[in-house]
Amino acid sequence: MRKSTPTRTARIGLSLALGASAGLVGVARPAPSGGADQGRIQFEDRQPQSRIDFVLDNGTTPDKPIIDGVLGGVAVLDYDNDGRLDVFFANGARIPGLAKDDARFWNRLFHNEGGTAFRDVTERAGVRGEGYSMGASVADFDNDGWADLYVTGVNRNALYHNQGDGTFADVTERAGVRATTAGGKKLWSVGAAWLDFDNDGDLDLFVVNYLDWSPENNRVCGTEGKRLSCPPNDYPGVPNHLYRNEGAGRFTDVSGSAGIGAHVGKGMSVAVADADGDGLADVFVANDEMRHFLFRNVEGRTFVEAGVEAGVAFTEDGVPVSGMGTDFRDLDQDGRPDIIVTDLSGEPFPLYLNTPEGFFLPSSHAAGLGFATVLMGGWGIGAYDLDDDGHKDLFSANAHVSENVDFYGHHHYRQPNAVFRGSASGRFRDVTAGAGPDLRRARAHRGCAFGDLDGDGRVDVVVSVIGEPPEVLYNVTEGAGHWLVLRLEGTKSNRDGLGATVKLTGESGRVQYNHATTAVGYASSSDKRVHFGLGADRTAREIEIRWPSGTRQILRNVSADRVLDVDEP
Repeated sequence: MRKSTPTRTARIGLSLALGASAGLVGVARPAPSGGADQGRIQFEDRQPQSRIDFVLDNGTTPDKPIIDGVLGGVAVLDYDNDGRLDVFFANGARIPGLAKDDARFWNRLFHNEGGTAFRDVTERAGVRGEGYSMGASVADFDNDGWADLYVTGVNRNALYHNQGDGTFADVTERAGVRATTAGGKKLWSVGAAWLDFDNDGDLDLFVVNYLDWSPENNRVCGTEGKRLSCPPNDYPGVPNHLYRNEGAGRFTDVSGSAGIGAHVGKGMSVAVADADGDGLADVFVANDEMRHFLFRNVEGRTFVEAGVEAGVAFTEDGVPVSGMGTDFRDLDQDGRPDIIVTDLSGEPFPLYLNTPEGFFLPSSHAAGLGFATVLMGGWGIGAYDLDDDGHKDLFSANAHVSENVDFYGHHHYRQPNAVFRGSASGRFRDVTAGAGPDLRRARAHRGCAFGDLDGDGRVDVVVSVIGEPPEVLYNVTEGAGHWLVLRLEGTKSNRDGLGATVKLTGESGRVQYNHATTAVGYASSSDKRVHFGLGADRTAREIEIRWPSGTRQILRNVSADRVLDVDEP
């Protein structure tokens, strides 16, 4: 249940229903044009100025074991509550020992110093990690007001409790979230998501596990000197984990009783949303070369796997794909969350649009993404309004999985990222060519995380790159529209407000939907705050929030271009 919290400073709560109130204003930028065809989406890589000197090291060997191509999770989080987003990177280890026996393999945490400067605080924070790490997931699991961190990996998962003094404590053993079988075998975990599946006010943990791989059963593929990552079909799949938060820092593995553990998959990523509007969190898992899973929440107690029945298990051609990253978010503004998935080159990115009848329609080609993505290999993905025009856009972090794939045909290992601009028609247009030279660099991209790093109302992106420094992509779109960001704080609900759904009606009458989540993309974690682009609207006429507790809150006449703190009444 929701635990009591310390006294907090006054915030925006139910009183805002009576009129607009002051929030935290973002960094000034040129006045938005708000026009139908606003300025082109533009990004600028400021990694050289940022002092983020992390390099994603996969510890690769000549045999190219499958683990060396699928790491690279990123998280953006405000771990010290100073109002600025910090950045965490998961990193690899030496192969075959899978140990971080050198500083080049450490996971790294960088503190946002303001402007574009960051400072490495890994050692002080105590998060350099152990084992071969894959991804990260962020949330305040104990409702104490500080962001906690869960790190997934091949041979070690870790839950770090934020101590509130700039340091983290490894509480994995006490919490009971190691991602092991009943017999104690550690499963290879890639992604994770925080959610309150039973709406008791405490955040639970869903862990996505991939393959039954070890250095001892490693397969070798391709010719000598040109080895490839072996396909996932060479290894057995494994079930996922669901941990219920019991409070007091402890979790119970309910994978079996909740209906999760019965389904063996090859999971790469996970996203969470209320697919059917019943007030309960549903879970989508992107699997690699097998059908995807959609776990429908039944009364906050169990889950039913309904991927095939719901129409999200396969592509519109009825085949599985190499599912990598995913986002579960309303793309067509009808109030129902849709699903976008990235996959390997040769497979269009699947898009599934949610319908009133409770199933999804495969819509990649209808939405303009079919031919546009078929040659891309996608990893991280996020649906955000990048130009603040009132329509969600798509950003994908791209590359192939195999370092030596160029020797074997027309696919390329290093690929540029991509940006697809959304529109009122529901179609997306590839605008990568005009998004700046830093978007056109072909590199071995992997995970990406989204958040406004400099507080100017434009969503920025941090992308990991194997063997190179990350891309710290600041959104420099000129003429972007007005915006509004909601920083939710639950009282009866979980403190982060994860799972809260938001309906925003602008002064023009345009309606938008979004929800609070950190589970976005591939093995990565994005800002928990809820972002809206408003286009020409300078005011949100009405904001309706449905909290996980069932409480409904109405805010009226909210002025734009700020971060607004909202307490659950």
